[in-house]
Amino acid sequence: MSEKVCDHHDTARRKMARRCGAALLSFVFVFLLIVLLVWAILQPKKPRFTLQDATIFNLNISAPNVISTTVQVTVNSRNPNSRIGVYYDRLDVFATYRSQQISYYTVIPPVYQGHKDVNVWSPFLYGNNVPVAPYNGIALAQDQSNGAINLLIKINGRVRWKVGSFISGRYHLHVACAAYIPIGNSKNTGIVIGNAVKYQLSQSCTVNV
Repeated sequence: MSEKVCDHHDTARRKMARRCGAALLSFVFVFLLIVLLVWAILQPKKPRFTLQDATIFNLNISAPNVISTTVQVTVNSRNPNSRIGVYYDRLDVFATYRSQQISYYTVIPPVYQGHKDVNVWSPFLYGNNVPVAPYNGIALAQDQSNGAINLLIKINGRVRWKVGSFISGRYHLHVACAAYIPIGNSKNTGIVIGNAVKYQLSQSCTVNV
């Protein structure tokens, strides 16, 4: 085969490669433009969580490094989007004190949240003889004697977004609700319900997706 024929083939291959590259770049540009336009039109927002109240049935320190807990919390979630639905595939709720988990995971069943909808959950959080650092047990006892404790109610899970008939992949959801609870049975701090005390909180939570 002559060099002239080989050069012709090399030139044709280079032209084809340039055309394929240009077509690919054009496709990527159009795709990104569509994503940007859809994002701008929909203006997606994260769900908003609020910790409404906490009912304490048991918060006992049986040893400096052992805590038993029974708490019921009421949490509401609002979908602020008018065109986007939210699938909560799984939500695990638990309580922490000074960065240590003091209750087991309580699972909230999967649920779909429509546009502008609000869901309310009231899970029980249990912890039976949960080991903690000794200084945390001492700190909790001191907080109780001082009349107020700071718990952090956490919700971890996975969500999917629904736009029309399109459903996205799964995203991690992390919610943290600070619960400042003024311990006591007086009318100024809590409502006595049998052997438990209910505290109205209405505290906003931080949400990361």
